[in-house]
Amino acid sequence: MIGVRGFRLASATLALAAGVAGAQTPPAAGRRCELEVLPAGNETRMTVTTLPNGQRQIFMGQGFVGVCAGQDIRLRADSAEYYESQAVLYLIGNVHYTEPRAKVDSRRMTYFRNDERLVAEGDVVATLPSGTTMRGPQAEYFRAVANMRPNARLVTNGRPRYEIIETDSTGKKAPPVTLVANQVITEAESVFFASGKVEIDRTDISARADSATMDRGTEFARLMRKPSITGKGAKPFTLRGGVIDLFSRQRQLERVLAKGEANAVSEDMDLKSDTIDLRVFNRLLERAFAWGKSRAHVTSPSRDIVADSLDISMPGQRVREVRALGSAFAQTDPDSTKLHSDERDWLRGDTITAQFDSAAAAPDTSRRPKIRALVANGRASSLYQVPPQAGGEQRPSINYVRGRVINVAFRNEGVDRVTVVDQAAGIYLEAAPDTGAAAAARPGNATGAGAATSDARPAGGATTTTPAKAPAATTPKPTTRKPTAPATGVRKP
Repeated sequence: MIGVRGFRLASATLALAAGVAGAQTPPAAGRRCELEVLPAGNETRMTVTTLPNGQRQIFMGQGFVGVCAGQDIRLRADSAEYYESQAVLYLIGNVHYTEPRAKVDSRRMTYFRNDERLVAEGDVVATLPSGTTMRGPQAEYFRAVANMRPNARLVTNGRPRYEIIETDSTGKKAPPVTLVANQVITEAESVFFASGKVEIDRTDISARADSATMDRGTEFARLMRKPSITGKGAKPFTLRGGVIDLFSRQRQLERVLAKGEANAVSEDMDLKSDTIDLRVFNRLLERAFAWGKSRAHVTSPSRDIVADSLDISMPGQRVREVRALGSAFAQTDPDSTKLHSDERDWLRGDTITAQFDSAAAAPDTSRRPKIRALVANGRASSLYQVPPQAGGEQRPSINYVRGRVINVAFRNEGVDRVTVVDQAAGIYLEAAPDTGAAAAARPGNATGAGAATSDARPAGGATTTTPAKAPAATTPKPTTRKPTAPATGVRKP
């Protein structure tokens, strides 16, 4: 054993983590580190054994310090072993790797020269140039080498925990993004590939999946295999699907796209479709689009709307307007305080627009916006129920209308007025005391596009008119029906 005053492992190279720092200014591919051993103190000892084939085995104890000749790269450990025939260096005990753009600490490190690969084990802590840190039981670094691999790669296993530091356009650091998974592969600190029980937590959302990719440069992330995200704003929402894509700008989430049995749930709605596209502003949903072969279906506590596609406007995550396009159908519950019925009122058309009074409910965030109107356009038809004149438990009376456009106006969540524009026809049937008359009151018993109105009319003075088609030279006028008492909702016959 000899004291150490300076010793160069001329045949060894330590390409440890010169490129782990990040994607902004990666080191030149193929750059090697010629390690020079320095005295670590008066107690440092080194033993060199030369084998018959001329290869050396070097053992250093009681402190090891190595530097890359001509570079500000340093290694420290309690002891080290180098096997020249295998081109392998072992660092044991309190291992510290430092250079201007990265730092890695662990209990043990192994450098495989032929593979240009470094393995750190035991309480590994890696700090990258942006301030991003990784903590885990094991990390494996592959450096970029010409004719071997173009980009540096860091592979971590055993559920490592990343705290990814994001900065805005001014360089100001945002709260870290936390990433935990069974395995994480990092390409030059820019792209992350995570697999196995992935958990991503930001200040605005929490995301879960079995695998995920994140690209810091493009601010894009993809969640796969049973993914879900949950908003952390004042009004949380949840989104699930087969695949979920997240798009951000300046580190703020702007868009979430779910494909494959997508389902978005918020306080005001439950939205289902093949594809759901959500737009986010200030951590709140602003707009939602839904479409697909299975159609789009939105449900609220008292009504449903189904169509080929849906466009939902909801500034401040309060529903203002729902546009249903393509064979649209809406149904709502009748007002249980006005009548008793197991049926639901309904409205259909080529398109349906539902308008809500979100401004009136805005001061009280606990209240859901009240519906103001339902408008069906194109081959429209509607059935809504009216409280019976006789009162009691008797079945309600029925108003059924058809036309090119039907506008159902609401007041206090109840139907207030129904206006039919062009090609108008309809029938009003008042419930009779006996079940036979009630059965006859089903809208299927009315025949013909211009079915005549029933002679039974409410004594309260509400009238039902069957409009005739207007002359060609005259603009068609709407026909208005006003029930004797408000009734909410719409039901498919």
